[in-house]
Amino acid sequence: PALASQAKGLLHTEIVLFTELRSACSTMSRSKVALLRTSPATVLEDYHRLMNLAGYQDVIAKDADTGLKINISWHFFYPAASTTPWQLDGVIRAMKRDGYDPDLIHGCHNRTVVIDAHLGERENKQVDVINAHGLRNVHLYEGEDWIHIRDAVGDLADDFLVLNDVYKKGFSIPKRFIGENIIHLPTVKTHIFTTTTGAMKNAFGGLLNEHRHWTHPVIHETLVDLLMIQKKIHRGVFAVMDGTFVGDGPGPRCMVPHVKNVILASQDQVAIDAVAAKLMGFDPMRDLKFVRIAHELGLGCGDPRDIEIVGDQEAAEMNWHFDGPFKNMTFASRNQHRIYWGPLKKPLEWSLKTWLAPWSYVASVSYNDMFWYPMYGKTRVNDALMSEWGRLFANWNQVQPDPEAKGFPDVGTENPELVRLGIKHFLEGLRLVGMAVTESPEVSAWQRQHAR
Repeated sequence: PALASQAKGLLHTEIVLFTELRSACSTMSRSKVALLRTSPATVLEDYHRLMNLAGYQDVIAKDADTGLKINISWHFFYPAASTTPWQLDGVIRAMKRDGYDPDLIHGCHNRTVVIDAHLGERENKQVDVINAHGLRNVHLYEGEDWIHIRDAVGDLADDFLVLNDVYKKGFSIPKRFIGENIIHLPTVKTHIFTTTTGAMKNAFGGLLNEHRHWTHPVIHETLVDLLMIQKKIHRGVFAVMDGTFVGDGPGPRCMVPHVKNVILASQDQVAIDAVAAKLMGFDPMRDLKFVRIAHELGLGCGDPRDIEIVGDQEAAEMNWHFDGPFKNMTFASRNQHRIYWGPLKKPLEWSLKTWLAPWSYVASVSYNDMFWYPMYGKTRVNDALMSEWGRLFANWNQVQPDPEAKGFPDVGTENPELVRLGIKHFLEGLRLVGMAVTESPEVSAWQRQHAR
């Protein structure tokens, strides 16, 4: 009996030790998301602290080129739609402070058929930041080599969920991405196709060619395929997300902006999107299919219960109770859903893969740029410009950080007339409509064919 009692005691001890070891190993391997509250007065210091809390130096090698993947969801300034200048500035300053060579850091832009990236980087003041730091500014569609996906990732392409079906002949990705670090710079916002958009969606524009709208019917699976590609080709992948302005409603453009004063960072693209979604009031494993699939495939952690929050844990418990993108959809977003998943799918979706596709680009630019922005957007932009962040944006090239470069204690005066409409905006809209047609992949292909 004494021996049996001793054995039972040893077994109990071993079970306890095994449980503690498993718990410790689980903690060690848990995905980590850094989250901080910030203000203009401390935003630069906060970004430096944020990135180091998330361990960016562990994944972003100093001897490799690093692309800062800038997000431009609208070529006009609209709160929460695009990478903010203080986000970009904060990341660059943090990297320089931590010993990264500026010659190995560059801004990185993609192009879409409905967004003018050059106009966008000017209107959103991103190019001002790049130039102020003397960095290279790479536009992926201008003079860059692209490589066929199978030459880039090999047999990994056999594991794609949907891309082989969407692109029967394959597709190309930027050759420069192979071996390069990438730091994604999304914002916290909703999206009419994916419910929310963030780090995973930010790869969409950079990795796929201009026919990427072909993937919209299977957008969730596409984002998972793209994450597989990123893990294969990049030296390191990291994300820094700005939530100073956040966007609710039918994003990524026609949103209701809010000031929330948070910033996030992570090595895990799935985890940071999950935490941002939770802040917005969503259940990422239930409401975000792309997060759930990526989690189930082991590409990251999408369950907030298993994600370690470092920084401001109290802020991570906030719930903003967003309405989401589907409650008050715009005319354009409702019809996009009808085309990809509704009654207009059979009558119209086929045309988006033919030379007729530019009709959809013209419709998008005409509605969003020439109607919605002046009719509804300007008021929301002007309201946002009255906030501290809005004043910082309006006065970006006039205000200076404090001597210790912690942030911007003086954000300048209110400038609600920063957004000017009228005839100038109308003419710009006409130019953008023309660009959507003349620079479309369908017209470009026709021109190449007739030039032979």
